[in-house]
Amino acid sequence: MAPSGSRSIKRGCQRVLYWIPVLFIALIVAWSYYAYVLQLCIESIEDTGQKVVYLLAYHAIFAMFVWAYWQTIFTKPMSPLKEFHLSYSDKELLEREDRGESQQEILRRIAKDLPIYTRTNSGAIRFCDRCQLLKPDRCHHCSVCDKCILKMDHHCPWVNNCVGFSNYKYFMLFLAYSLLYCLFITATDLQYFIKFWTNSLPDTQAKFHILFLFFSASMFSVSLASLFTYHCWLVCKNRSTLEAVRAPVFRHGTDKSGFSLGCSKNFRQVFGDEVKYWPIPVFSSLGDGCSFPSCLVSVDPEQPCSPTGSNPANKGAAEGRHFPSKPLRESQSRLLTSTPSWTDSDSAAEKDRKGASNPGMSIENEA
Repeated sequence: MAPSGSRSIKRGCQRVLYWIPVLFIALIVAWSYYAYVLQLCIESIEDTGQKVVYLLAYHAIFAMFVWAYWQTIFTKPMSPLKEFHLSYSDKELLEREDRGESQQEILRRIAKDLPIYTRTNSGAIRFCDRCQLLKPDRCHHCSVCDKCILKMDHHCPWVNNCVGFSNYKYFMLFLAYSLLYCLFITATDLQYFIKFWTNSLPDTQAKFHILFLFFSASMFSVSLASLFTYHCWLVCKNRSTLEAVRAPVFRHGTDKSGFSLGCSKNFRQVFGDEVKYWPIPVFSSLGDGCSFPSCLVSVDPEQPCSPTGSNPANKGAAEGRHFPSKPLRESQSRLLTSTPSWTDSDSAAEKDRKGASNPGMSIENEA
């Protein structure tokens, strides 16, 4: 019992420590609110019209920034569906086999019934020993969360969460609104920063806050701009951070652009088809996170796209997610066809868009 208890205490301490970067960001944001609203707008700006405009614009940006940050932190990362987990009999069969080749034969047999197209660098089926499941395409095991994450991008310490299929749109909006927040503060604080710096205004308590606010917002703007630009490039290329570092491997070999469908379609895969939802931190990404359209020239003939013995409109309906019922090349979504359906069921797509608003940067160490 003692070793188990010590492990529990260690895990509890780790959970607390993981929240320190989030607490740091929260304190910085809270101070910036005090410095901008009270010290700059209320205390330093004398023109009433300018004061009102600044406060209205600031609070609009601030609200969207906090909303996106909240969604990124508290949206639970999605894990593979139960169809990708080994059954009890398959686990026993796998444990009895000592040879790697024999184990791969078992995994290949199971993978025939799943929409899996990527492989390891050696061409083997991607299998997670810790989670005891076959990894869907673009899925990776996070050593911090200790579970497999669908379309994992990275584990971000600043949000204490894995960034993946369920919250990647929120993460992009968080970067966008935090950058806009810093740029807005920098632009509106500049003239008062210059006045205080040149001693054109009285030396009051607001001086420190206004000077430090400008420096802080400027520095964060530079780092956020570079990070946001990089992730915009990833979205346009339809790659995750992990795939940018290590290109996915298909049966025909490594293909860094294997999931790219063109800039417009890549963007819609993350942000959805309805423009009105793009700037709002609600879930609107296309797909189920377990299978993705691909630009592959040839499809693995051994891999059908739906689980054995299960009708996609049947087994996946309970969770509002569906495997495509056609081969990958013949399309599984409107990204590959002119039809208005992401899957075979329009109602399921509508459910994904409206009902899954909360499906709930160190790179992971894959198990």
